[in-house]
Amino acid sequence: MRIADPYIDELTSEASTTRRVLERVPEAHLKWRPHEKSMSLGQLTLHVATLPRQLTEFVTGDALDFGAAAGAPPTVSSHQELLAAFASSTEQAQSYLATLSDERASATWRLMAGGRELFAAPRVAVLRSFLFNHWYHHRGQLLVYLRLLNVPVPSVYGPTADENPFVDP
Repeated sequence: MRIADPYIDELTSEASTTRRVLERVPEAHLKWRPHEKSMSLGQLTLHVATLPRQLTEFVTGDALDFGAAAGAPPTVSSHQELLAAFASSTEQAQSYLATLSDERASATWRLMAGGRELFAAPRVAVLRSFLFNHWYHHRGQLLVYLRLLNVPVPSVYGPTADENPFVDP
């Protein structure tokens, strides 16, 4: 078994769950934000939808300059655009992971700020923290946005006040 194989399985499973969350996003509220310092719903949903692609693109090289990667988050204007971005993003991430060798997965990756190293770790650890954990964090944030908009919150890892996969058909 390759180092990346469990990540492919996890990406597949979590993408299915994430898609259910993204499908609940009300198109009419994409410009809404819960607080002036928060991303809008459209910005957050696009971030969640494209994180797999973005992060695998980041770790394709041996380092990323944080300044070059920063910028205002883009937004979407429709469900169709959102779900297309998500499908493309997960496809690209699966393709990257499918071709990631054990040697490359174990190699050190660096996050830089100009010439200063902010962070260095094996690429596989970066994929865990920056890809998966970061993705789950923002998906959870999106679930809070849905609750604040009175949208029924889907089950992610277990029952919610709106959905119980253990008893609902």
